[in-house]
Amino acid sequence: MLQVDWYWLLIVGFVCLAIGAVVGLLVMRAIFNKQLKDNPPINRNMIRAMFMQMGRKPSEKDITRVMEAMGQHSPENKNKKEKKAVKAEKKEAKKAK
Repeated sequence: MLQVDWYWLLIVGFVCLAIGAVVGLLVMRAIFNKQLKDNPPINRNMIRAMFMQMGRKPSEKDITRVMEAMGQHSPENKNKKEKKAVKAEKKEAKKAK
């Protein structure tokens, strides 16, 4: 039977614990960032409500300016929406023919 000194088991145990902690930290960080990206803490409707409470009628320019100042407005999302709109228009044009 193979005999292993107790301190080797202790060393291997701590190494596995450290590796598990690092992997767990990285996975949780990725999940947390994805959740924040998918569900931002404030959205356009909340900003619109804030402006209305202050007694102002917000324009889209005002809302976009606030989103950009908070760093949540990405031009990539805007481009995706524009591309979807163009595709929808092309489909409707094909149906009309």
